[in-house]
Amino acid sequence: MTDPQLLLTERVQQALGTAFGPEYAEEDPLIRSSQFADYQANIALSLAKRLRRAPRDVAQDLLGALDQTGITAEVSGPGFINITLSDEWIAEQAERLLQDERLGVPKVTPQTVVIDYSAPNAAKEMHVGHLRTTIVGDTLARTHEHLGNRVIRQNHLGDWGTPFGMLIEHLLDVGEEEALRRLAAGEGNAFYQEARKKFDTDPEFEERSRRRVPLLQGGDPESLRLWGEFIEYTKRYFNKVYAMLGVTLTDEHIAGESMYNPMLADVCDELEKAGIAKISDGALCVFPPGFTGRDGAPLPLIIRKRDGGYGYATTDLAAIRYRIRDLKADRILYVVGATQSLHFQMVFATARMAGWLTDDIRAEHVQIGSVLGSDGKMFRTRSGESVKLTDLLNEAIVRADAVIADRGYEPEVREQIARKVGMGAVKYADLSVSHDSEYVFDFDRMLALTGNTGPYLQYATARIRSIFRTGSIDPGSVTGPIRLGHPTERALALQLLKFGSVVQAVADLSEPHRLCGYLFELAQAFTAFYENCPVLKAEDEEVRRSRLALSALTLRILLQGLDLLGIDVPERM
Repeated sequence: MTDPQLLLTERVQQALGTAFGPEYAEEDPLIRSSQFADYQANIALSLAKRLRRAPRDVAQDLLGALDQTGITAEVSGPGFINITLSDEWIAEQAERLLQDERLGVPKVTPQTVVIDYSAPNAAKEMHVGHLRTTIVGDTLARTHEHLGNRVIRQNHLGDWGTPFGMLIEHLLDVGEEEALRRLAAGEGNAFYQEARKKFDTDPEFEERSRRRVPLLQGGDPESLRLWGEFIEYTKRYFNKVYAMLGVTLTDEHIAGESMYNPMLADVCDELEKAGIAKISDGALCVFPPGFTGRDGAPLPLIIRKRDGGYGYATTDLAAIRYRIRDLKADRILYVVGATQSLHFQMVFATARMAGWLTDDIRAEHVQIGSVLGSDGKMFRTRSGESVKLTDLLNEAIVRADAVIADRGYEPEVREQIARKVGMGAVKYADLSVSHDSEYVFDFDRMLALTGNTGPYLQYATARIRSIFRTGSIDPGSVTGPIRLGHPTERALALQLLKFGSVVQAVADLSEPHRLCGYLFELAQAFTAFYENCPVLKAEDEEVRRSRLALSALTLRILLQGLDLLGIDVPERM
């Protein structure tokens, strides 16, 4: 255990049990960072009412029972306990971290974690709205795997339903060869919009499209073959985008709506036989308790329409049943837009009613907020259309290239750096914001080399690498020992010790922005250290070895943290 806050929490809890009885040993000690010491424990103030004693007296008794090895503690004010860690203890823990290949990140008891993310629509281009679901989900997948969990990625493609009747008929009108050529060229949106316009304006085309849907859903070989062509070309396009973004999704992770089609009737039958679903106005519905409409009437989750068709709710119920029964999930994360909140609440409630989702299985909606333009509205092109994700990513690379244009790199090296900086900037700007919040897309802010940005963190790693390159030293060969003299050395070492618990918190809370915030604070701490503490030209060999060790440890943690975020780091910037 290297995180001082976790260590102090454990010690104060032990002291609570010793001073006031075992029933208090599980209390949250309310340990926070403090401007008067390293940390402050505030538990005495909240405990005083229950003990019917003065807070300061409670704090004094707690202090008397506290193990103060490596720390000094004192009661302050009305009952705060200020705690200062010794420099020797911090240095010792930092040395242990330097020798730890996992950098303080714990190995958890493995669970099976199913993560539903990205989920674009087949036969359509990905737009900026897919950016967040893709990279937030990918960071969570990387983090859970690093902790030792078994991660099952599920890319829930929109690859079934009425639109494909329309698309197949348009393909037949255009000609299969021409249609597939256009899809391969990335013209999926234009092709879809043409089909949609014909569907809305041509009654004969609309009728043909509607007749095609039951053929497709009924397994008609020719309809399935043409549908398969759409899916194949779509996958190739998605894979280009995923490769560009540097995310870990592949074809093997595709589990689209079509996969669940054979299960839908059985889901409805199971819920109906259990008395959970019932016919209402001709449709088969579930009425989970606690959900009402504006009129106060119970809100239905429609699982079979009046015409016998199925909708998103049926598919999502089939998916959650499959993930629990077949994939044996311990935890399921749905990285989906915040607008779907009510839908998932009702799906989870229905799954609990059916007995699929039990108390030992966690199903969570990781709500994704919208990306906004500078006008505070949904981020769109000037013509009002959704911004194509590939256009946005390409522009990020072009703008990143302009940022590093004057640094004298060869064209090939410059291109590689620009790609890493551009992608890192876009991904970090998104991940650094709480996933359920909206944020304004601003290239100038994203690509800045100062402030809380991806390029700032990438530049911090490049700066550290330059130290070792100048000294002809392999960072992996540095062993210390670490000695803390200057205040910025101490502050940097203290920040390094927190890495493992931050990674754990990202997984526990599904909040990647916590890791971004930590890495930014670490980079700031290193910058202050770098400006105040010469490394290669330190005053003596012992100090030099210590500062090289702090630099090497910072580099490793920055690289590991950025890798968990899916951000590639150039050697130079």
